[in-house]
Amino acid sequence: ILCCELSLAAKADFVKTATGFLGGATKEDVSLMRGVVGTRAGVKASGGIRTAAAAQTMMDAGANRIGTSSGVAIVHELGGPEFQEH
Repeated sequence: ILCCELSLAAKADFVKTATGFLGGATKEDVSLMRGVVGTRAGVKASGGIRTAAAAQTMMDAGANRIGTSSGVAIVHELGGPEFQEH
């Protein structure tokens, strides 16, 4: 809570949950952060988000940005086209 409040005081555009090194984002963390920052800042959920369902859970909890190294796999899971190298 304090980190979010300090981020707002510093005029940050976004607050971020985690990097994934010491654990990932949780829906409870995202919800708490959204409750603190309201509409004054965005919430980026990051760390451990590897599926479309996990991304949706974070968005439902209040995230409006997702950080993941599984973006291509998530797009494929949602029916996106295969990437073709040229």
